[in-house]
Amino acid sequence: MRYKVVGSNLQLAVCELQQGEGMYAEAGVMNHMSGNMKMQAEARGGLLKGIKRKFMGESFFMSTFEPMGGGGLVAFGGNVPGTIKPIDLTGGRVFFMQKDAFLAAQNGVEMDMAFQKKLSGAFFGGEGWILQKIWGQGICFIHACGDFVEMDLAPGQTIKVDTGSVVGWDGSVKFDIQRAGGIKTSLFGGEGLFLTSLTGPGHIILQSMNLRNLAAALAPFLPQQSSGNQGGIVGNLLKG
Repeated sequence: MRYKVVGSNLQLAVCELQQGEGMYAEAGVMNHMSGNMKMQAEARGGLLKGIKRKFMGESFFMSTFEPMGGGGLVAFGGNVPGTIKPIDLTGGRVFFMQKDAFLAAQNGVEMDMAFQKKLSGAFFGGEGWILQKIWGQGICFIHACGDFVEMDLAPGQTIKVDTGSVVGWDGSVKFDIQRAGGIKTSLFGGEGLFLTSLTGPGHIILQSMNLRNLAAALAPFLPQQSSGNQGGIVGNLLKG
Protein backbone atom coordinates (compact mmCIF):
# COMPACT_ATOMS: atom_id res chain seq x y z
CA MET A 1 0.00 0.00 0.00
CA ARG A 2 1.09 3.53 -0.80
CA TYR A 3 -0.40 6.44 1.12
CA LYS A 4 -0.14 10.15 1.79
CA VAL A 5 -1.77 12.49 4.30
CA VAL A 6 -3.00 15.68 2.64
CA GLY A 7 -4.41 18.93 4.05
CA SER A 8 -3.68 20.90 7.19
CA ASN A 9 -6.50 21.17 9.77
CA LEU A 10 -8.99 19.04 7.81
CA GLN A 11 -6.76 16.21 6.68
CA LEU A 12 -7.35 13.16 4.52
CA ALA A 13 -5.43 9.88 4.42
CA VAL A 14 -5.28 8.91 0.73
CA CYS A 15 -4.42 5.21 0.25
CA GLU A 16 -3.51 3.44 -3.00
CA LEU A 17 -4.25 -0.29 -2.77
CA GLN A 18 -3.06 -2.98 -5.12
CA GLN A 19 -5.09 -6.01 -6.18
CA GLY A 20 -5.38 -8.33 -3.17
CA GLU A 21 -4.78 -5.60 -0.58
CA GLY A 22 -7.57 -4.51 1.75
CA MET A 23 -8.41 -2.05 4.50
CA TYR A 24 -11.08 -1.54 7.10
CA ALA A 25 -12.29 1.73 8.60
CA GLU A 26 -14.67 3.33 11.07
CA ALA A 27 -18.12 3.63 9.47
CA GLY A 28 -18.70 6.97 7.78
CA VAL A 29 -15.09 8.16 7.44
CA MET A 30 -14.64 7.36 3.72
CA ASN A 31 -14.31 10.63 1.78
CA HIS A 32 -13.86 9.36 -1.77
CA MET A 33 -12.75 6.23 -3.62
CA SER A 34 -12.09 4.96 -7.13
CA GLY A 35 -14.88 3.32 -9.10
CA ASN A 36 -13.40 -0.17 -8.79
CA MET A 37 -13.22 -0.07 -4.99
CA LYS A 38 -15.55 -2.61 -3.37
CA MET A 39 -16.98 -1.33 -0.07
CA GLN A 40 -18.89 -3.53 2.39
CA ALA A 41 -20.20 -3.17 5.95
CA GLU A 42 -19.03 -6.00 8.21
CA ALA A 43 -19.11 -6.80 11.91
CA ARG A 44 -15.37 -7.39 11.81
CA GLY A 45 -14.40 -10.13 14.27
CA GLY A 46 -18.00 -11.12 15.03
CA LEU A 47 -20.54 -10.04 17.62
CA LEU A 48 -18.21 -9.79 20.62
CA LYS A 49 -15.66 -7.56 18.89
CA GLY A 50 -18.49 -5.44 17.49
CA ILE A 51 -19.78 -4.84 21.03
CA LYS A 52 -16.26 -4.03 22.20
CA ARG A 53 -15.94 -1.43 19.44
CA LYS A 54 -19.08 0.30 20.69
CA PHE A 55 -17.48 0.62 24.13
CA MET A 56 -14.36 2.05 22.47
CA GLY A 57 -16.40 4.81 20.85
CA GLU A 58 -16.31 3.20 17.39
CA SER A 59 -19.11 1.76 15.26
CA PHE A 60 -20.42 -1.81 15.59
CA PHE A 61 -20.03 -2.34 11.83
CA MET A 62 -16.78 -1.52 10.07
CA SER A 63 -16.45 -0.58 6.41
CA THR A 64 -14.09 -2.80 4.40
CA PHE A 65 -12.40 -1.77 1.15
CA GLU A 66 -10.81 -3.89 -1.59
CA PRO A 67 -10.00 -2.90 -5.20
CA MET A 68 -11.39 -5.11 -7.95
CA GLY A 69 -9.66 -5.74 -11.28
CA GLY A 70 -6.46 -3.87 -10.45
CA GLY A 71 -5.28 -1.12 -8.13
CA GLY A 72 -7.62 1.41 -6.55
CA LEU A 73 -7.75 4.45 -4.33
CA VAL A 74 -9.66 5.29 -1.14
CA ALA A 75 -9.42 8.35 1.13
CA PHE A 76 -10.45 8.69 4.78
CA GLY A 77 -11.11 11.79 6.88
CA GLY A 78 -11.97 12.56 10.49
CA ASN A 79 -15.15 14.17 11.78
CA VAL A 80 -13.54 17.14 13.56
CA PRO A 81 -10.69 19.55 12.69
CA GLY A 82 -7.53 17.73 13.63
CA THR A 83 -4.61 15.58 12.57
CA ILE A 84 -4.21 12.17 10.95
CA LYS A 85 -1.17 10.09 11.84
CA PRO A 86 -0.05 6.75 10.32
CA ILE A 87 1.20 4.25 12.93
CA ASP A 88 3.50 1.54 11.52
CA LEU A 89 3.00 -1.61 13.60
CA THR A 90 5.51 -3.88 11.87
CA GLY A 91 8.16 -5.50 14.02
CA GLY A 92 5.89 -6.40 16.92
CA ARG A 93 5.01 -2.83 17.93
CA VAL A 94 2.05 -2.39 20.30
CA PHE A 95 0.34 1.00 20.54
CA PHE A 96 -2.30 2.36 22.93
CA MET A 97 -4.55 5.32 22.16
CA GLN A 98 -7.63 7.21 23.33
CA LYS A 99 -10.78 5.25 22.73
CA ASP A 100 -12.13 7.09 19.66
CA ALA A 101 -8.84 7.70 17.82
CA PHE A 102 -9.06 4.85 15.29
CA LEU A 103 -9.68 5.93 11.68
CA ALA A 104 -8.63 3.13 9.29
CA ALA A 105 -6.10 0.31 8.98
CA GLN A 106 -4.73 -2.38 6.72
CA ASN A 107 -6.24 -5.83 7.14
CA GLY A 108 -3.16 -7.11 8.99
CA VAL A 109 -3.76 -4.73 11.90
CA GLU A 110 -5.64 -6.00 14.96
CA MET A 111 -7.57 -3.78 17.38
CA ASP A 112 -9.05 -4.52 20.80
CA MET A 113 -10.06 -2.88 24.06
CA ALA A 114 -7.56 -2.12 26.78
CA PHE A 115 -8.29 -0.91 30.29
CA GLN A 116 -6.71 1.58 32.64
CA LYS A 117 -4.75 -0.33 35.26
CA LYS A 118 -5.56 2.18 37.98
CA LEU A 119 -8.93 3.55 39.05
CA SER A 120 -7.38 7.02 39.31
CA GLY A 121 -6.63 6.88 35.59
CA ALA A 122 -10.17 5.83 34.84
CA PHE A 123 -11.89 8.57 36.81
CA PHE A 124 -9.45 11.45 36.53
CA GLY A 125 -7.17 10.73 33.58
CA GLY A 126 -9.29 12.31 30.87
CA GLU A 127 -9.08 9.21 28.66
CA GLY A 128 -11.69 7.25 30.64
CA TRP A 129 -11.65 3.61 31.67
CA ILE A 130 -11.48 2.16 28.15
CA LEU A 131 -8.59 2.57 25.73
CA GLN A 132 -7.81 1.16 22.29
CA LYS A 133 -4.92 -1.23 21.68
CA ILE A 134 -3.56 -1.94 18.19
CA TRP A 135 -0.91 -4.39 16.97
CA GLY A 136 -0.14 -6.68 14.04
CA GLN A 137 1.35 -6.05 10.62
CA GLY A 138 0.69 -2.91 8.61
CA ILE A 139 -0.32 0.72 8.92
CA CYS A 140 -3.09 2.08 11.16
CA PHE A 141 -4.29 5.66 10.73
CA ILE A 142 -5.35 7.48 13.87
CA HIS A 143 -7.13 10.82 14.14
CA ALA A 144 -7.71 13.32 16.94
CA CYS A 145 -8.63 16.96 17.42
CA GLY A 146 -5.97 19.69 17.12
CA ASP A 147 -2.34 19.46 16.03
CA PHE A 148 -0.07 16.63 17.17
CA VAL A 149 3.08 17.00 19.24
CA GLU A 150 5.28 13.88 19.13
CA MET A 151 8.12 12.93 21.45
CA ASP A 152 10.51 10.02 21.90
CA LEU A 153 11.06 9.51 25.61
CA ALA A 154 14.34 8.07 26.85
CA PRO A 155 14.30 5.33 29.51
CA GLY A 156 13.16 6.91 32.77
CA GLN A 157 12.29 10.25 31.15
CA THR A 158 8.91 11.55 32.33
CA ILE A 159 6.59 14.18 30.92
CA LYS A 160 3.41 15.42 32.60
CA VAL A 161 0.48 16.31 30.37
CA ASP A 162 -2.88 18.02 30.82
CA THR A 163 -5.54 15.33 31.25
CA GLY A 164 -7.30 14.49 28.01
CA SER A 165 -4.44 15.75 25.81
CA VAL A 166 -2.75 12.38 25.32
CA VAL A 167 -3.55 10.77 21.95
CA GLY A 168 -1.44 7.62 22.15
CA TRP A 169 1.75 5.96 23.34
CA ASP A 170 3.92 2.90 22.72
CA GLY A 171 3.31 -0.18 24.82
CA SER A 172 6.71 0.34 26.45
CA VAL A 173 5.63 3.69 27.94
CA LYS A 174 4.38 3.73 31.54
CA PHE A 175 1.06 5.59 31.90
CA ASP A 176 0.08 7.00 35.29
CA ILE A 177 -2.03 9.73 36.93
CA GLN A 178 -0.59 12.18 39.45
CA ARG A 179 -1.92 15.16 41.36
CA ALA A 180 -1.28 18.50 39.68
CA GLY A 181 0.28 19.92 42.87
CA GLY A 182 -0.82 21.13 46.25
CA ILE A 183 -4.42 21.80 47.21
CA LYS A 184 -4.29 25.46 46.14
CA THR A 185 -2.68 24.61 42.79
CA SER A 186 -5.14 21.79 42.14
CA LEU A 187 -8.20 23.92 42.92
CA PHE A 188 -7.20 27.27 41.45
CA GLY A 189 -4.41 26.54 38.96
CA GLY A 190 -6.82 26.00 36.06
CA GLU A 191 -5.32 22.63 35.07
CA GLY A 192 -7.61 20.42 37.15
CA LEU A 193 -6.81 18.09 40.02
CA PHE A 194 -4.69 15.58 38.11
CA LEU A 195 -2.10 15.37 35.34
CA THR A 196 -1.18 12.43 33.14
CA SER A 197 2.36 11.15 33.65
CA LEU A 198 4.15 9.34 30.79
CA THR A 199 7.51 7.66 31.43
CA GLY A 200 9.77 6.26 28.71
CA PRO A 201 11.16 4.57 26.84
CA GLY A 202 8.90 4.98 23.85
CA HIS A 203 7.06 7.26 21.48
CA ILE A 204 4.14 9.42 22.60
CA ILE A 205 1.64 11.60 20.72
CA LEU A 206 -0.06 14.60 22.33
CA GLN A 207 -2.74 16.93 20.94
CA SER A 208 -2.83 20.73 21.09
CA MET A 209 -6.62 20.81 21.58
CA ASN A 210 -8.90 18.02 22.75
CA LEU A 211 -12.53 17.67 21.76
CA ARG A 212 -13.83 18.34 25.26
CA ASN A 213 -12.07 21.71 25.46
CA LEU A 214 -13.17 22.60 21.93
CA ALA A 215 -16.79 21.87 22.80
CA ALA A 216 -16.53 23.97 25.97
CA ALA A 217 -15.10 26.90 24.01
CA LEU A 218 -17.89 26.75 21.41
CA ALA A 219 -20.78 26.19 23.84
CA PRO A 220 -21.40 29.91 24.68
CA PHE A 221 -21.86 30.68 20.97
CA LEU A 222 -24.35 27.90 20.16
CA PRO A 223 -28.13 28.53 20.12
CA GLN A 224 -29.82 27.63 23.38
CA GLN A 225 -33.09 25.69 23.24
CA SER A 226 -35.78 27.04 25.55
CA SER A 227 -38.09 24.85 27.61
CA GLY A 228 -41.18 26.20 25.81
CA ASN A 229 -42.53 25.32 22.40
CA GLN A 230 -40.34 27.87 20.64
CA GLY A 231 -36.70 28.60 21.21
CA GLY A 232 -33.63 30.09 19.66
CA ILE A 233 -33.58 33.28 17.62
CA VAL A 234 -37.03 32.81 16.05
CA GLY A 235 -38.67 32.11 19.39
CA ASN A 236 -37.07 35.15 20.99
CA LEU A 237 -38.26 37.39 18.17
CA LEU A 238 -41.81 36.11 18.49
CA LYS A 239 -41.77 36.64 22.23
CA GLY A 240 -40.62 40.21 21.70
